[in-house]
Amino acid sequence: MLKLRLLQVALFAGVLAAGGAAAETVRLSASLQPSSEVPPTATKGSGAVAATYDTATRMLQWTVTYEHLTGPATAAHFHGPAPVGQNAGVQVPIPKDELTSPIKGSKELTDAQVTDLMSGKWYFNIHTKEHPSGEIRGQVMPAN
Repeated sequence: MLKLRLLQVALFAGVLAAGGAAAETVRLSASLQPSSEVPPTATKGSGAVAATYDTATRMLQWTVTYEHLTGPATAAHFHGPAPVGQNAGVQVPIPKDELTSPIKGSKELTDAQVTDLMSGKWYFNIHTKEHPSGEIRGQVMPAN
């Protein structure tokens, strides 16, 4: 009787563990604006980040679109950890040959990166020759 009860408890625990491990896709987004740069820029540039994070594969996938920059994009990155209004280091650089809008890519993230990303502590910005520190920027936030 005790063995049967232990087997039932073990099976129930396994079902709970499997249910807790279900994959989820988290949608993320950002509005890229010159006023969000630190310090703000006074340009007509704008853009958007549409991204997803897959909890099973740990992959972040993104599409970034932008327009009306003062010149060609010279760099673009995901930065963090930083709240709105603060700067931080690069977390995911975009290769220089992939800077034309739309920018598409993917990257497997570390535990620390996932924690910061899901806490709204990452931002995306695009740099130009006229604005080497960044012309447009937006905080990446979960949209689900």
